Amino acid sequence: MALNTLKDVYIDQLQDLYSANRQSIEATRKLADKATDAELKSALKDGVDGIERGIETLKPIIEGHDAKPTGEFCKGMEGIVKEVDAHALNTDFGDDAVRDAMIISQYQRMTHYAIAGYGCVLAFAKRLELAGEVTKLAECLDQTYEGDRRMTAIAVNDVNKVAA
Repeated sequence: MALNTLKDVYIDQLQDLYSANRQSIEATRKLADKATDAELKSALKDGVDGIERGIETLKPIIEGHDAKPTGEFCKGMEGIVKEVDAHALNTDFGDDAVRDAMIISQYQRMTHYAIAGYGCVLAFAKRLELAGEVTKLAECLDQTYEGDRRMTAIAVNDVNKVAA
């Protein structure tokens, strides 16, 4: 597809974000299974729920522009998910808290990718004056930021202290 207008870029990036969310949800489930800190495990499970809500929000927006949600495959998130596998899921750790610290690090990398994606599509939706979509995308962005702040708090107040 040729990207000739801002709307074309917007749809392309919505599809990319949809793909990124679909890839990150499975990785987040695996991270939740490996986590040992109860608060971390709970936050990751809530993260799965949030990613699912993001997918449910993006799908009708994309379809409303006569596009397929699966029209793009996000290679950026594919790389991040490979890093999750290599550094958090398929690595031997001598201490559960150290693994939990790595899990937070890897989860936040996925989250930061999502924050960038939601921020971009939100800016495009505002410029395109798509008020209903702006509201929905702003909610997704806010929820993603909140999940990131929660992970930081868990790391700083608990997991990193134990891991040290």
